[in-house]
Amino acid sequence: MFERAEELGYDVGWIRVRHFEEFPSSPLTLLSAIAQHTRTIRLGTGVIPLRYEDPIRLAEDAATVDLLSDGRLELGLSTGIPQFAPIFDPVFGESERSFGEESQYRMARLRAAIAGETVANSGAGYMSIRAETDLIVRPHAPGLADRIWYGAGSLASAIRTGTQGLDLHVSTLNSEETGDTFSLGQAKQLRAYRKAFAESPAAAVREPRVAAGRVILPLLSTADEEAYAGFIRGYAERMHDDGRPHDPSVAIRFDRVHAGEPARIVDELLADEALDEVTELTLTLPANGGAEAHLRTLEAVAEHVAPALGWTPVGTAA
Repeated sequence: MFERAEELGYDVGWIRVRHFEEFPSSPLTLLSAIAQHTRTIRLGTGVIPLRYEDPIRLAEDAATVDLLSDGRLELGLSTGIPQFAPIFDPVFGESERSFGEESQYRMARLRAAIAGETVANSGAGYMSIRAETDLIVRPHAPGLADRIWYGAGSLASAIRTGTQGLDLHVSTLNSEETGDTFSLGQAKQLRAYRKAFAESPAAAVREPRVAAGRVILPLLSTADEEAYAGFIRGYAERMHDDGRPHDPSVAIRFDRVHAGEPARIVDELLADEALDEVTELTLTLPANGGAEAHLRTLEAVAEHVAPALGWTPVGTAA
C-alpha cells in the first residue's frame, strides 16, 4: 500500500497503532521496512501512546528509523487509553496520568532526547563511556525534533499541543460532546491550537502543521460497495446522522463517513469548516474492507477527490 501510495504521489502515510488488536503494534519496526521499499513518501505514526513508552528508548528507535528513511519520519504521539495499565505499568511505571504533569514530563524528556540534549550523566562510567560524561541519545537524527505531532481530541488538549509548539493531528472523532456539530467542534479546537502555537516559542522559527483525518470512500464499482458495506452499515447502526452515538452515555462525536459519488464527497469536504484550518488532509481507511479495496480507494481519491481540493501529487508542478 505504501509503494502504491508513493507511485500515486501521496505525501505521507500513517500507521495506526493499537495494542492487542488486528493493527500494527510496533509501527517503527514496520516503517523501517517500508523505508527500504520507498523513496519519497513520508512515514508517520498515527499515533504511539506515550503513556506506555520509555522516552529514551522511543527516541533511540525513532532516530534510527528517521536515519534509515533519509529524514522521512513523522513522529505522531498521544497519551493513550488507560485500560492497558495493568499490563504495561509493571514495565513502564504508573501510567494513570492523562496529559498531566507526568505525561508532560515524558513528552519533555522525549523531545530533549530527540533534540540531542543531555539526558543523563554516566557517573562512574561504563563500557566505552568515561566517568562523568554527559549522555545524549545515539544515533542523533537532525531535524526530527521539528517533526513531532500530537494527536488531540479535545479543546484543552489542542491548546496544550499548541502551547508546547508541537504539530497537531486530529482524527475522525472529538473526545468531548459540546453540542456543536463535529466539524464546528473540531474547527474550534484547531483555531485554539493555532492561537496557542502563535504564542509559543516555536512560532519564531516555523509554521505549525495541522492534519485532520477523514474517512473518504469513493464507491466507483459494485466491488467497492460490497467491500465497505459492512463498515458503512455498522457506522449507521451506531451513530446518528450528526455523529452522536445512539448510546447517550458515550460523550463523543464522530465525523460522517464520506462515501459514494466523488463529486458529492468533494462538496462535503469543501463544506467542512474544520478543513479550512488544516495544512494536510489524511485519508483514513477503515479497519475492514481489505487490501484490494484499500488500493482502489487510494487510486480513486488521488484521481477523483484530492485534485478537486487543490492537491497535486508529489513530483508534479506545484
